[in-house]
Amino acid sequence: MRSAAITVICVVLLVGVVLVFWSVSAQTRPSLNELLTKAEAGGAEVQFNLGNMYRKGEGVPKNAVEAVKWFTRAAEQGDAPAQFNLGFMYANGKGVPKNAVEAVKWYTRAAEQGLALAQCFLGIMYAKGEGVPKDAVEAVKWYTRAAEQGFAWAQSNLGDMYYQGIGIPKDFVLAYKWSNLAAASGTDSGVALRDLVEKQMTSDQIAEAQRLSAAFVPKPEVKP
Repeated sequence: MRSAAITVICVVLLVGVVLVFWSVSAQTRPSLNELLTKAEAGGAEVQFNLGNMYRKGEGVPKNAVEAVKWFTRAAEQGDAPAQFNLGFMYANGKGVPKNAVEAVKWYTRAAEQGLALAQCFLGIMYAKGEGVPKDAVEAVKWYTRAAEQGFAWAQSNLGDMYYQGIGIPKDFVLAYKWSNLAAASGTDSGVALRDLVEKQMTSDQIAEAQRLSAAFVPKPEVKP
């Protein structure tokens, strides 16, 4: 039950971040006509930015269907942020019928390019069995890739998997390490999990977990 709760926290917190993070400020944004001309010419980054404008209603009427159209065109060219956003639209039924299988498809393409946000969401899909058969081992794999890049919510989810021994052998030291790292980034779920695990650890285990946390260095993935 606790693992599911942390997963939900990850989703809720990120919903407000997803399309804000991957956007262009109004001050630097070209005119709509310029964007449309460049997008129609096939520029993936421009198509992605145009999709965000329609998704958020910035400079154009809010239109989820148009957002999906432009995210799709950029995603099909291999643009990882567009692939993630398109997966998110399918997962939530925004501008397209809700389709978890399509969501997993696009999350996977973005995750394989090293996008930590997509890796975390893909881990959630495997943990919950949405769009794919439920597979805790696969969930751990994707949480780990995102966590190693320093993505706090994935670190919290990974810590919970270690705490409960789901998809990986139970390990309080590693549960503490990952939840402590998430907590250091200000993630409430990381704080709650770290404090919970700490009550069940020896002083030596806590010292080792803190050493591992202090030694952690994020390893951003390089796009293949």
